[in-house]
Amino acid sequence: MLTFLWKSTVFHLLIISCCLLNYVIPEDNPDIPAIAKYFNTKGRYEEVNPYLIEDILAVNRSILQPPSAQCQEIHLTAIIRHGTRYPTSKIVKEMQQLSNIVLHNASGVESWLPEIQTQWTIQYTEDMDGRLVQKGVNDHKHLAVRLSKLFPSLISEEKLRGGFIKFMTSSKHRCINSTLSFKAGLTELWAITDKEFDHEVNDALMRFFDQCTRFVQEVDNNPSALSEVDKFKQGPEMRRVQQKVADHLGAPYSLITQDMAEAAFYLCAYEFAIKAVNSPWCQLFDEDDAKVMDYASDLREFWKRGYGYDINSKSSCILFHDVFSRLNKAASENKSGQQVTEAVTVQVGHADTLLPLLTLLGFFKDSDALTSTNYATQTQRSFRTSHMLPYAANLLLVLYDCGGGDLRLQPLLNEKPVTFPGLTEQQASMPLYQDVRENYRELLQGCDFETECQLFKSPA
Repeated sequence: MLTFLWKSTVFHLLIISCCLLNYVIPEDNPDIPAIAKYFNTKGRYEEVNPYLIEDILAVNRSILQPPSAQCQEIHLTAIIRHGTRYPTSKIVKEMQQLSNIVLHNASGVESWLPEIQTQWTIQYTEDMDGRLVQKGVNDHKHLAVRLSKLFPSLISEEKLRGGFIKFMTSSKHRCINSTLSFKAGLTELWAITDKEFDHEVNDALMRFFDQCTRFVQEVDNNPSALSEVDKFKQGPEMRRVQQKVADHLGAPYSLITQDMAEAAFYLCAYEFAIKAVNSPWCQLFDEDDAKVMDYASDLREFWKRGYGYDINSKSSCILFHDVFSRLNKAASENKSGQQVTEAVTVQVGHADTLLPLLTLLGFFKDSDALTSTNYATQTQRSFRTSHMLPYAANLLLVLYDCGGGDLRLQPLLNEKPVTFPGLTEQQASMPLYQDVRENYRELLQGCDFETECQLFKSPA
């Protein structure tokens, strides 16, 4: 009898374990494309945090792990990417072009091809041009509620009503509407109907890249700056993907250019992100293909916003200093016994806002640069936009008072703890704020936006 009970208990524990594993990472869900984790900056936030698929408001406060029970959070800066959006007009044009090719030039035998040709119509128009969709509204509403659960003493009704939570956004519609959605998440949570809360539009901070002359001229408007990306697009890995897509469609190789292969990949990504549809377009790519497309995107981000050129990260100097000035102010007010006047700063921008700042701070830096020729050796790279920059990606910097002047700073990316590069392991989990400042001393003393962004005069 005891043996039976023991075996029965073990069996039930195994079932529970399996269920928990399935809960954390849902596998083989027919509603989720098998390639969804490779959608780079077009990916859902839920692919980065799969537990949210089961419960979109789930949080785990144990991830915060302050060194002692007396540690109290006193300030939070949240730099957040806008939520899920429509494709830009450029990508819509490419999707329309691909749709015409498939309608008139595809004669493949795949079972799903007739569905694309007869039942599927492109519903994206150029005037949608990157605007926020309903899923994007929900991204920010849900994020607001989760952060209020993670940091209840900072993101509270009392703090909101008291003006201790500040909102800032880029001027783009998708960012303004994401900010309004974040605020709505809080006001609906606390049933606030008698008051509205302001936000500041600040492109100097949230779209600094547009205002950095050197970056605009040397990288953004300079075709040769992306030469590694162009070489990769002409290389053997990408050519193989194009040919496989053409074979699946039964279309001439000459018509399925790299742009058309990318349009098909993004049709799969957008249909999923916006409508939660695992569309027939996803059948054009297996995991090997998706990894190639993912690398092509990472390569572009690396050279255009990441470690490829020094000015990419230095263009974010203005935001870097703004963040530390807020942290310093909170630390100073706390030290003098005052109430911290800005308990929370919510700043909504773009992937192009977050990536240069993450790069400046030294996150996700690999030993070798990403190039057109080292795809095969970069399979374990840490620079992965699919992990770093889904829709509603966020960098949280949380300042704690642990008593006796012991101030600590915890960074989280997408609601998961990360460690500041350059700090020792003992310091890393929730380091002393002074150690973080020392770690970035050179940037704090320099990294002047005006100086970095001016074009150098050529010698006479």
